[in-house]
Amino acid sequence: MESFSQKGPVICTYVAQWPIYSLAWSARRDKKSRLAIGSFLEDYSNKVEIVQFNSDTSDFTTDSRLIFDHPYSPTNLMFFPSEDVANPDIIITSGDYMRIWQIHDDRIELKSLLNGNKCSEFNSAITSFDWADFDVHRVVSSSVDSTIVVWDIEKETVYAQLVAHDKEVNDISWGWFNIFASVSGDGSVRVCDLRKKERSTIIYENPMQDCSLLRLEWNKSDPRFIATVGMNSNKVVILDIRFPSTPLMELSKHRASVNSISWAPCTGRKICSVGDDSRALIWDVASKAGSGPENITGQAEPEMWYGSVGGINNVRWSPVEMDWIAIAFLTKLQLLKV
Repeated sequence: MESFSQKGPVICTYVAQWPIYSLAWSARRDKKSRLAIGSFLEDYSNKVEIVQFNSDTSDFTTDSRLIFDHPYSPTNLMFFPSEDVANPDIIITSGDYMRIWQIHDDRIELKSLLNGNKCSEFNSAITSFDWADFDVHRVVSSSVDSTIVVWDIEKETVYAQLVAHDKEVNDISWGWFNIFASVSGDGSVRVCDLRKKERSTIIYENPMQDCSLLRLEWNKSDPRFIATVGMNSNKVVILDIRFPSTPLMELSKHRASVNSISWAPCTGRKICSVGDDSRALIWDVASKAGSGPENITGQAEPEMWYGSVGGINNVRWSPVEMDWIAIAFLTKLQLLKV
């Protein structure tokens, strides 16, 4: 197992003014090394900041005009998921509501607030969302009230609203057109098809009784694979949707709870996991996948690792520059070159 640090000076650090939880990479060709970071403060008033990274000089540049206030800590951030510079330069955040923000050179302004509950002035907290890169008008969000909302971003309206779980929905991820998966406090991974809104398919249930599943990410480059993480678990469970119910493998080398996971773009072979053990581990999943579930629980070894000085809250693999991974811990945004 190889450490990042053995390969030279490939770790670049930006120190924010506040603890960081959420983060996102831009996919635009003209802003490909741009990131957004969201604060984690117990106050109502939180922050989102746009940071520009220069991979040639390993320097970060910031602009105080590109920091904006956000009600509560943003649970997720995503830039417009396309390289095409003709698309609008916007970022979506989730928290008490879904918000669309317009990015200008010298300011960021709120474009619209999306509210799926028109019958009440109150809205249930939104735990996460995913923006479909194969259909950029579609965003799907998950909520603590057990509902899932599919938004039409172009029209800024609700396209569909579903109840797929018995408890709060903690995370959600598109698989392909019309298909997405979600995880919940009921301990299940469910796959939904918008062509059959009245039903969902359970493909995995946490063997730990009454234990929530917290994280989920569908492999966009190889949609056979879904990764999920349970509450207070040191394991990343890899599922092959062709063989439901039985995990393909369990990656269990973290020494404390796993907090976030991110698949490598394009090839879809690798996944990075980060956790409270202050480590980022990179695993080559595809090479071990074979043709079906294997009894390798506890034996899979990460091919690369990195140790930080604090528990790592989040990880995102760059969608454009595929040798860069971003992690967030304490007040630090770190970029790791792999």
